[in-house]
Parts: sequence; structure tokens; C-alpha cells
Amino acid sequence: MLSPNQTVVTEFVLEGFSEHPNLRLLLIGCFLTLYTMALLGNIIIIALVTSSTGLHSPMYFFLCNLATMDIVCTSSVLPKALVGLISDENTISFKGCMTQLFFLVWSASSELLLLTVMAYDRYMAICHPLHYSSRMSPHLCGALAMGVWSICALNASVHTGLMTRLSFCGPKVITHFFCEIPPLLLLSCSPTYVNSIMTLVADAFYGGINFILTLLSYGCIIASILRMHSAEGKKKAFSTCSSHLIVVCVYYSSVFCAYISPASSYSPERSKVTSVLYSVLSPTLNPLIYTLRNKDVKLALGRLLPSSSH
Repeated sequence: MLSPNQTVVTEFVLEGFSEHPNLRLLLIGCFLTLYTMALLGNIIIIALVTSSTGLHSPMYFFLCNLATMDIVCTSSVLPKALVGLISDENTISFKGCMTQLFFLVWSASSELLLLTVMAYDRYMAICHPLHYSSRMSPHLCGALAMGVWSICALNASVHTGLMTRLSFCGPKVITHFFCEIPPLLLLSCSPTYVNSIMTLVADAFYGGINFILTLLSYGCIIASILRMHSAEGKKKAFSTCSSHLIVVCVYYSSVFCAYISPASSYSPERSKVTSVLYSVLSPTLNPLIYTLRNKDVKLALGRLLPSSSH
């Protein structure tokens, strides 16, 4: 309950990187470049997978879903961050903040689940190649993708709904460049116990359980690769898995640093750095790591953009 002397906050001020005015132009250039690269790279992936019959396989289907979530993630964060760097003060309405929070949580949690599904796909392809086509059927792949999107949308709705039930009566400066759960909880003037519990539960599921499942998948993959007699087969399998492992390590480490900590120990500087990793760098690097070193994708890209081969 608000006291008579308290007023309800109707908008927030995103602090962004205002404490580093000397880096303003550099950050604008970096963020604009990374956003452009992320959009172009992930749009190209979606176009290639949907238009090239040679890429109509479970691996590229899930990669297309990951590219879609990468676009949602960067688009929910970077445009507003760029506005804050260009303008003197970056304000966001309460509804706008909750909308941004929903799409951020939805895309971030979806990426965690998709990385787990992609690890399982690689496990089936390497450890059970004879049964891969029958087990990873289009129906199952579609059901897995729909399940990921739906479960994560529900998760985002729960977190956003719980956040809207909190009272915000000032201060209204969010020590971040976008609306994120930890800094918002610090601004609340009502109890945040339920929010903190739900955040821990979500962290345990999306972070802990999915991380363990990914490790189990790759444990079986590595064991299967070591039993291979062909050196070329080992090299190809390790090359395919290493790209996914790099993304998994970068993404999980940044998300863990950003979310696996109590609100009382929240560090604005650390959170901004880790958030840049999973909301900006990861969506930008994913197209490069996953596809541009892939021979099939290069051939498909050459057919889509014939002028690039000249």
C-alpha cells in the first residue's frame, strides 16, 4: 500500500551509460554496427533456411528459430539504448518498460531452451545416426519449437504480471540501459518476495536444468566421437559441436552472471557488461559461428546472392 505522501511512478529513466559521457560516440557506433549486423545476419539465416531445400533439416530448422529469437532480443533492447545515447535523457513509460521486459524475458529464456534442443538434435545425429530421420521428424521438431515458444511466453507473462503488481513510488532511475528484473526490484516500494522466488525458480529451470541436459547431451556426444575410427569423421563432428559449445558457454555464463544473484548484491556495472554479452554480442555472433563456416550454408548463400560470387 502507498502512503498518502507517496506518488505512483508512471515512467522510468534509463540511466544507460550516462556515467561514461566520453564513450558516448564510441558506444553509438558500436551498438549501431552490432544491431545492423545482428539484423542482417539473422534475417539472412531465416531466408536461407526457408528458401533452400538443402537446409530443410532439424538442425537448420532450430537455427532458424534461434535467429528469430535473436532478432526479438536485440530489437527489444538496442533501439531504446541507442535513443538513450543520442538524447540527453532516456525515459520509458511504465507500460513500455513492462513490454520491453516481456519480450526480453521471452527471447532470453527461449534461447536457453533452444540451445538445449539443439544439443539434443546433435546428440541424436551423432550418437544415433541410423534413427535420426525417424526420431527427429518434422512433427516432433515443430512440436518442440512450439513448446519452447509457448512455455517461454508463459514464463515471460508470469514475470511481467508479477512486476505490474508491485508499487513504484520513486526513485525512478533504472541503473541499466533497458528494463531488467534485478534493477526494477530494487526500485519497488512494496515487498518483492514473490518476484524473487519466481526468479529463482525460473533460474533453476532455464539455467540449471537446461544446462545439465546440455552437458549430458555433449557428454554422450564426446564419448561417441572418441569411439569413431575415422579421423575425418571425428574432425567433422568436433567442428559441428564446437560452434554450438562456444555459444552455449558464452550465453550461459553471461545469463548466470546477470540473473543468478540476489537483488541485494546487484551491481549495475557488472549487469550492463553481462547484458551486452547475451543481448547484443551473442545475437550478432550466432550467425557467424553457426553458419558462415558451414559449407552447405555458403552454397545456399551463393545461390541466394549470385552476385556475391563474382
